[in-house]
Formats: sequence, C-alpha cells, structure tokens
Amino acid sequence: MIKPAGKIGVFDSGLGGLAVLREITKRMPEYGYLYLGDNLRAPYGDKSQEEIFKHTLAGVEWLFANGAEIVILACNTASANALRRIQREILPLEYPDKRVLGIIIPTVESMENFSRSGHIGVLATEATVASGVFEVEMEKHNPDIRTICQSGGMLVNLIERGKDQKILAAEIKSVVGGLLDRDGLIDTVILGCTHYALIAGQIERALPKNVKVVGQGGIVAAKLSDYMDRHSEIRVRLENRFLIDFYTTSGNEDIKKLMAQFYGEDSRVSTVEYDVS
Repeated sequence: MIKPAGKIGVFDSGLGGLAVLREITKRMPEYGYLYLGDNLRAPYGDKSQEEIFKHTLAGVEWLFANGAEIVILACNTASANALRRIQREILPLEYPDKRVLGIIIPTVESMENFSRSGHIGVLATEATVASGVFEVEMEKHNPDIRTICQSGGMLVNLIERGKDQKILAAEIKSVVGGLLDRDGLIDTVILGCTHYALIAGQIERALPKNVKVVGQGGIVAAKLSDYMDRHSEIRVRLENRFLIDFYTTSGNEDIKKLMAQFYGEDSRVSTVEYDVS
C-alpha cells in the first residue's frame, strides 16, 4: 500500500481512462494523481450491472485507501452502471468526506456546443448502450438533440489486446457504418467509451468529412477544474505536488507497456491486487 496523501484518483476498466487523465493533468498540473486500470477484469461492457458495480466499487475503495480524496470514473460503463449507486448508497455511510464523479453528464451538458444538425451519435459499450443513460441525460440537459447510441462491438477487446490493425480497421468501419445507417443527419459522434479516444484518428477517418468526432477528455478536464474551484473542502485536502502513480490489476507486461504507450510517456506501472466481493 502506498502512503496516503491527498490525490485525485482516476479509475477505468482498462486503458481508455488514460486519455482522460492526460487532459486532466494538462489542465491541473498542480496536483498528485493515482491512475487505476482494472485490466484484469476488463472489458466491463459485456458484464452485468451488478458485476460492474462490484468491480467499480472495489477500485474506488482501493483508490480511497491509497490517498484519493476524489475519484473520477473515467469509464462510461462504470459511470452508467455504478456511479449513482456509489454516490447514494456507499459514500454517505462509509466515505462522507470523499467524492466520486462520472463523465457522462459533463459530456452531455456540452453537446449543444458541437452539433448544428441536432443529431448526435454515440459509440459506446453494450452495457452503456443498454443502460440508456446517454439518451436519458441528453433529454434532461439538451432535449432538442436527437441521440443515437451504437455499440462499439469488439473495439475495446481489440484495443486492450493490441490486435492487428487490419482487424481493428474492419471493426471500426462496421461500427461506424451501423451508426450512420440509423441516422444520416448525424454531424457529431461522441466517443462514449474512453477506450475509443485511443483510436480517435482512425474513427475520424472512417466518417464523412462533415462529421466531427468528440472525445471526452478535454470536456471532463474543464468540468473537473470548475468543480474543484467550487469545492474548496476537497481542494484544500489535496497535495500541491505533481506526481502520477500508475496501477493496474493485471500482471501482464504487455498491458503495462500499452499503458505507458497510450499515456504518452515511459511511465512505471505497478500491479496491485484487491478483493472484489
């Protein structure tokens, strides 16, 4: 166990949250960070809601135990299937001074700034699509926008395993084609799984030139910065020293190399174990 000292925790089922972490640290380089990827149990997109909740809660509690004062679920599947329950059932009783935030509502709140046609596509995991959370939250925050959600198929598996680029390109073409077939007026595509930010360029090339691709990293970073400005009770408990510690639940050395590669630096990644019950 590392020494607890007020940090910002970032949790994801695997690699995708690194894209969010990168944008957050650019925006707020004055803090220390813990990144935890649950690569051992990834992907979450094909798991039941109860499994997703248990895995997410275990990761959040590990981050709390190791110094995180606030945790960002940089995973749409976890945000859609576990966030509300953690906020309502777990935090008030067990961690009243801690905070856990998701990334779906910040994304939805920003969508009116991107789409001209009012037709937005969302690429996400099966579990996120099944939850209907993007449609529900968009109706609340931007009721004039029509939202079409499309499963990303095998994209997360292909990214996590570093599969052949030809196979990946074929899957991207299939997923994008399925989305556009459902609504030809889509002019904006949200990467509703943080893993997809790692292949944003390839997705963009598979789309018509008039369709823009929106990742969540910059949006989440801006919203978190604003949140910290408004919540001094959290901010004052954070250590004012930039440092990032990277952790994964997988002992696979290839996964560790991919984590360092996707973050953009030659970073040391440690393996941790914790109980998921």
